[in-house]
Amino acid sequence: MALMDTIKKWFGSAKEQTAQIADKAGDVADKAGDKAGETMGKAKEMAGDAMEKAGDVAEDAMGKVKDMAGKGEEVAKDAADTAADTASDAADAAGDAVEGA
Repeated sequence: MALMDTIKKWFGSAKEQTAQIADKAGDVADKAGDKAGETMGKAKEMAGDAMEKAGDVAEDAMGKVKDMAGKGEEVAKDAADTAADTASDAADAAGDAVEGA
């Protein structure tokens, strides 16, 4: 019987150690899950900040593009007005030349 008691003691000890290891593994898994959750929260916050900054930059860029387009339109109108005036003056001069001939 002493041999059976020794074997039972070994298996009982192994069973207790296995339970302790399982408890520790569970604790480690819980801590890892908590850390992962914290990390995801921080990542979401950082991504939100980055998206906000990107939106601000895009808005500024669109404002500049609109300003430049407006200036370009103004320059084109001025050039067209000048060309029309020049053509009108040339037509008047040609008409005067025809009348004087």
